[in-house]
Amino acid sequence: MRRGRLLILVGLIILLAVIVVVFVLPQMTGSDGGGGAINGGGEELPRAQEIIPTATPIPMVQIVVAVQELPRGIRIPAENAVQLRNWPAESAPFNALQNVDDVIGKIARIDIPREAPVLSTYLVDNLQELTQRGRVGSDAAAVMPPGLEAISMPMDRLTGVAYALREGDYVDVILSMLFVDVDEEFNSILPNAVTLVSIDDKGNMAPAAPVDGRLDVGIGGAPVFVSPSEPQRPRLMTQRTVQSAWVLRVGDFPIEGSYIGATPTPLPTPTPAAAEGQAPAEDRPPAAPTPKPAPDIITLAVSPQDALVLVWAIESHIPITLALRSATDISQVPTQPVTLEYMMSTFNMTVPDRLPYALEPPLRSIRQVLLRDITLNQSESAVPR
Repeated sequence: MRRGRLLILVGLIILLAVIVVVFVLPQMTGSDGGGGAINGGGEELPRAQEIIPTATPIPMVQIVVAVQELPRGIRIPAENAVQLRNWPAESAPFNALQNVDDVIGKIARIDIPREAPVLSTYLVDNLQELTQRGRVGSDAAAVMPPGLEAISMPMDRLTGVAYALREGDYVDVILSMLFVDVDEEFNSILPNAVTLVSIDDKGNMAPAAPVDGRLDVGIGGAPVFVSPSEPQRPRLMTQRTVQSAWVLRVGDFPIEGSYIGATPTPLPTPTPAAAEGQAPAEDRPPAAPTPKPAPDIITLAVSPQDALVLVWAIESHIPITLALRSATDISQVPTQPVTLEYMMSTFNMTVPDRLPYALEPPLRSIRQVLLRDITLNQSESAVPR
């Protein structure tokens, strides 16, 4: 009896499993056993076809390409020099040549690397054209604005705004001049040297030693000779001349003329093996970098007339001082020459009265601040005592 109930129970479980497999699972997966799709009403839908993307071919053109290094000035040979190669049309240069015959026999205007397209601007017909079209020139001429000329002049820490100047700055040029009185005929500094000549009874002239000064009338009408107590004191005048000069370079230009672009990375210096008792190289502190020498020359881009002004000042050995302008201000502002009279009247200066007393020690000159003295004092103070 129990055995029959067990068989009935097993049969019911098997029947339930068959119903689930045949009816329930296909509706849950949307597919029948045959693999066709089933819609909501139980009808089979047609199988969707798989879409496989097709690669779009890249448009190509044939251009002339160098198959070996073609140095500047070489006449392109007919063999083993250039070939037609497929090149993506989108990246092909607009002036690339597409016929080998247009290249053979021409002269390379520049160095053409291997596997590089041969462009029409790379070729010339004769050596004369190579000289004219192949001239590259310096980077300085390439970056200088039209209508300007480059003039170089000396500079130091004082005249160069404490080395604050950089390429692209604008500066004003200030000149200081010393004026002296000269004889109009001799064009020499006054006073002239006067030579007294005496004539004896026989009419012979006996010149005396020349004396600097002038003849004057002394006490009682007697003639006297007045001599200066010191050489003539020059009169100082300072004025701003060239305005908004463009700084083209601070320091020397490279000898090869090219200075624009990335600076090449220096090769690493091999580290010597550590001697016995010394720390390994990686544990030692890095060596102090060698300081670069301070620039002593600057190049300005100015108008042709201002270039003559600067050359005249340089040839005249006139002290030149540069004043840095704001990056947003290149206006032209008129200025007045500064002289002793200007300083006295503008700043309400008066000549001190003569007094029956004075300072001790006597004050005979104003302290002069010289760069070399400052540097020397700093060096001495840095030395441990």
